[in-house]
Amino acid sequence: MKHNLMTHMIAFYPNAETTFEAAMGLVEGGATHIEVQFPFSDPQADGPAIQEASGIALEAGFTVRKGFDLIARIRASCDLPVFLMTYGNLPFTFGIPAFVKSARESGCTGLIVPDLCLPHDEGLSREGKRVGIEIVPVVAPNITEPRLAAIGASGPRFVYAAIRHGITGRLSTIDGTTIDFINRVSRAIPRAGIFAGFGISTRSQVEELAPLVLAPVVGSLIVRTIAQATASGGSVRDATRAKARELVG
Repeated sequence: MKHNLMTHMIAFYPNAETTFEAAMGLVEGGATHIEVQFPFSDPQADGPAIQEASGIALEAGFTVRKGFDLIARIRASCDLPVFLMTYGNLPFTFGIPAFVKSARESGCTGLIVPDLCLPHDEGLSREGKRVGIEIVPVVAPNITEPRLAAIGASGPRFVYAAIRHGITGRLSTIDGTTIDFINRVSRAIPRAGIFAGFGISTRSQVEELAPLVLAPVVGSLIVRTIAQATASGGSVRDATRAKARELVG
C-alpha cells in the first residue's frame, strides 16, 4: 500500500540544477508533497546533515530571489503542492509582505517558518491570508493546551507536528507518546492536514505514521541521499526516485 510522503530538501544543495533534478526524482518516485528549505546561516532546529547542506547551498550562490525562481521551475514541472520552509530572518529581512507575495507568485502552497509564530509572527499570517497562501504553524510535544487551542482558532489548513524535541536527523521512535501527541493536535485542529516530521528516515516509520497524518516528512535522509549520489558521480534524480519509492511502498 502506497502512502503520502512529504520530502524535504535544501534549495541550491549542492547547486540549483541538482536541486531541481532531485525534486523531479522525488516526484517520479511517489512523493506527494515537496518541502523546499531556503538555507540560513544560523538555523535553530537543523541537524548536522541539513546544516552542512545549507552551508554548501549558500556558498553555491543561493539568494532568496533565486530560491523563488527554483520553486517556480519545480512547480512548472509537476502538479504537487510545494511548501517553502525557512527561518524568520530571511522573510523579515526581505520584507514580510514581499516575501509572502513572492512565495505565492512562485507557486508555493504554503510557508513553514518555525520561529515566526502567532501572536508574534511579524504579520506573516495576515499577509498569508491577504495573498492566499497557507501559513503552516509548527507545534512540538510540549505545547500547552491553551496554545494549541489558539493555533486551532486561527484556522490553519495545515499544521506541522515536530514529533520530538531537539534537532533534525536523529532517528525518532514512533511510540505511544508520539501517537498521543498527534492525536492531541488532531483533536485541537480537526480540519487541518498534519505533516509529521523530525527523525523520520525508514519505510517502517512512514507506515506507522501514515494512517495518523496527511503525510510523514522525511528530510535528512533525502539530503544524505543527494550527498551520496553527488559524491559517487551518480544520477541524483535516479537516487531520489529510488529513495522515494522505497519509502512510499
